[in-house]
Amino acid sequence: MDVQQRVIELRKSTGMNRKEFCEYFEIPYRTVTEWERGTHKMPEYVLRMMEYQIRMEKLKKSDLKQGKEV
Repeated sequence: MDVQQRVIELRKSTGMNRKEFCEYFEIPYRTVTEWERGTHKMPEYVLRMMEYQIRMEKLKKSDLKQGKEV
């Protein structure tokens, strides 16, 4: 899976829409849009850091549905 698809899947895994995702990570809306469209490539290290933060803060929808603490 390429970085473009991974960022889309990461956002969807949180249940956030693009606006909420951008606000949460304090990233401009246009930047995330360009990453998801593939017009700009997201740095791999940024993706890894976002994945780590989502895991540590238990923001995945699956974690929330299972009643895990947020």
